[in-house]
Amino acid sequence: MSSLLEAELEEAARWLDPLGAEPRGAGVQVSGAPPWDVGQGDAQGSGTGFEPGWRGERRATVEGEDAARSAGVGAGGAGAEAGTYEASAGGSRCGAGDALLLRLDALRELIELSRTRLDGRTLAEAGRVLDAAVERHRLSGEFTVVAIAGATGSGKSSLFNALAGANRSSVGVRRPTTCEPVACVWSGDGPGDRPGAEGLLNRLDVPLRRRHLPVDAAPELRGLLLLDLPDHDSAATGNRAQVDRMLDLVDAVIWVVDPEKYADAVLHERYLRPLAGHAEVTFVVLNQVDRLPGEAADQVVDDLRRLLDEDGLALGEHGEPGATVLALSAATGKGVGELREALGQFVAERGAADRRLAADVDAAAERLRSAYVAARRIGLTEEARAEFDDRLAEAVGAVATGRAAERDWLRQTAWVCGSPWTRLSGGRTGRWAWEGPARGARKRGGRLNGGRTGLGRTAGGAAGAGYEVTGVAGPAAARPVVEQAVRIVAGEAACGLPEPWAQAVREAAERGAEGLPEALDKAAADAETSLRGGPAVKPRWWTVAAALQGLLFVLQVAGVLWLLGVVTGVTDTTGWLAALLPAVIGSAGGPALAWLCRMGARGPARRYGQEAERRLRSTAAGCGRARVLKPVTAELKRYQEVRERYAVASGA
Repeated sequence: MSSLLEAELEEAARWLDPLGAEPRGAGVQVSGAPPWDVGQGDAQGSGTGFEPGWRGERRATVEGEDAARSAGVGAGGAGAEAGTYEASAGGSRCGAGDALLLRLDALRELIELSRTRLDGRTLAEAGRVLDAAVERHRLSGEFTVVAIAGATGSGKSSLFNALAGANRSSVGVRRPTTCEPVACVWSGDGPGDRPGAEGLLNRLDVPLRRRHLPVDAAPELRGLLLLDLPDHDSAATGNRAQVDRMLDLVDAVIWVVDPEKYADAVLHERYLRPLAGHAEVTFVVLNQVDRLPGEAADQVVDDLRRLLDEDGLALGEHGEPGATVLALSAATGKGVGELREALGQFVAERGAADRRLAADVDAAAERLRSAYVAARRIGLTEEARAEFDDRLAEAVGAVATGRAAERDWLRQTAWVCGSPWTRLSGGRTGRWAWEGPARGARKRGGRLNGGRTGLGRTAGGAAGAGYEVTGVAGPAAARPVVEQAVRIVAGEAACGLPEPWAQAVREAAERGAEGLPEALDKAAADAETSLRGGPAVKPRWWTVAAALQGLLFVLQVAGVLWLLGVVTGVTDTTGWLAALLPAVIGSAGGPALAWLCRMGARGPARRYGQEAERRLRSTAAGCGRARVLKPVTAELKRYQEVRERYAVASGA
């Protein structure tokens, strides 16, 4: 019997100190000393059922924890993409839910896409969740880490000892009694999962001397790693900081309350209410019910349930997922068996880590909601784009340019189809004037369309081949109109967006607008240049009309000369009627033909002006799209992408 017990203790010592850590404490350190107490002693590890000097041999080599730690990566790395928990110290793997992995991947991508849009403080909590997920996934999934937390005097340590079957955590009237976390591990049969508990405990920074095994390795609790935390309302600041840190790392929490402090505002406002989304990994235990007479215990439990419901903590009733509420007495053992049974079922599912991480992702997504969820449907409507194009067309004077082109067509028609006498009286033999919108602006004091000034360019050419351009010096595009157009379209695009993304859209529009006036200046100048030579293809009827005008001019001249001959007696005086006819036809036919040509030119002139306006409008709109709408649209697409990632991360 003695040899059998010694063999069991030796085996326990081998996995309890796989890395060969030296024991803490006074006196001589024994090589290979196991860090955990396996006897029925107090929290300091002084056994009463074994020889004080007994220590087992140290395991020579261990594979697992260091390899797992070296394989771990930071948030957003490959570790977060792994489809399973990483094996720790040769332990088994527990696969993470596919839905959770997709959400973690989406959260990582969300952070990467948002780094230049959101400040670090906004993304800090989401980054912490990712780091915790990566770290938890690389550790053993065979163990479920459950912490016992509560206020001073609630009986946490007593409940811990009742579950462990021995006095593992110190109990006393001195406050605070528990100043360091105490752990008890129910290991499995396989040796591979034993070092996995070491990795979890190292992550939690549980001191070696505070790590224990239960007296009886209850099979129903196999895989449970139970922690006794310091008081969350301890007078020692360091104790409260320990509790807050470890509550972020454990898979589940057992909140222990007593009949006197179950309604404590600190517990509900600081812990239970903020952690309402973690109901599926929460136990709330009313301890010390042996102090309540008669039906008082049921009344207190009902009131506790009411308070939890007000905190927003869903209760697991009638098969619904939620927090488990129990009443027990750690001192008498009443109800402890029910808690052991609930813990056994909870641990056997091996899904607490995933549910905890899913709740953490839910909480992080809810905190990020205001930064990603738009108040309305976002994007630029066709109406907003059309209004932007119209304002840019107004800035470059597209309408005025079209009208000027129409007038120019009519002037050219009058000149080409007019009588030679009209051309000679105009005093511009061989030269034509393209006034354009600049000349019209000059007549109105040099302003056009609410701020557009004259084109201010003069071009000339050889006789018979050029047009004279006159105007008022200044920029072609009206700056105030351009600025207003950009401001309005940026406001339309940013409307309804969360503020960080609305600001990004406005900044993108402002950056694109920096060179827009100059681009519009060039567009207006190019349009003016293209209009100087008139239409590219001259109408054929202009040639016919010019030839008829020449024929009529010849008839007019011939008739007049004939009449002069009759008057002077050079020709037969009886032929004055024959001489009068060509003179009248030539004199009246020229102006009549010119009038008909002017009437017939109105339609083509209008179409020519409309085409000139359309080209300039299209060019201005192209400048606006390339410099303003394109970067704004890219920013909206970026938001849409992160919005989709947020929807996946939030589980929507």
